[in-house]
Amino acid sequence: MEYQNPQSAVPEGRLPDAGLPGAARAATGRTVISEAAVAKVAGIAARAVPGVYSLGTGPSRALGAIRDAVGSSDHAAGVRAEVGETQVAVDIDLVALYGAPLHPLADQIRAAVYAAVEELVGLQVIEVNIEIHDVFVPGPPKPAASGEVRPVREALQ
Repeated sequence: MEYQNPQSAVPEGRLPDAGLPGAARAATGRTVISEAAVAKVAGIAARAVPGVYSLGTGPSRALGAIRDAVGSSDHAAGVRAEVGETQVAVDIDLVALYGAPLHPLADQIRAAVYAAVEELVGLQVIEVNIEIHDVFVPGPPKPAASGEVRPVREALQ
C-alpha cells in the first residue's frame, strides 16, 4: 500500500490563487509515498549504525555482492515496509559484526529508523522489527606485502 496525502496546502475556506505565477500560487495536489521509498530510508538509517555488517539474509547478500561488483547498490535490501494511511511498520533482516552486543545494537537500529522515517517521510512509525540472522566474524588480518620477499619454491622434476 502507498500513503497518499489527500490534503492540500491551501487553508480551509480559501481558493487557490489561480491568477498568480507558479511559485506564488498555493500548492495543491497529492503526495504518494511508496513502500520502496520508506524501505530505502530505513535501510540507509540502519546501515549507518555501528555494528551492522550488512542487511539481508544469505541469498539477498549474495545478490548484493554481485550488485556492488558492478557499481550498483540496493539501499532497501533486507528491509520491508508496510505503509498505511498515516503509519508505517518496518521489518529489517541483518548480519551483525562480532563484538557488538546484539540487544543494544537492535535498540540503536530501531531508534535510528524511527528518527529517519518520521523526519524524512513524515509518517508515524508504529514498529521496527529486527531479525539478526548471523554474526560476521572477520578473518585474521593479512600480512602486509610491502617489500616482503616470499621464498620461491623450486619445481619438482
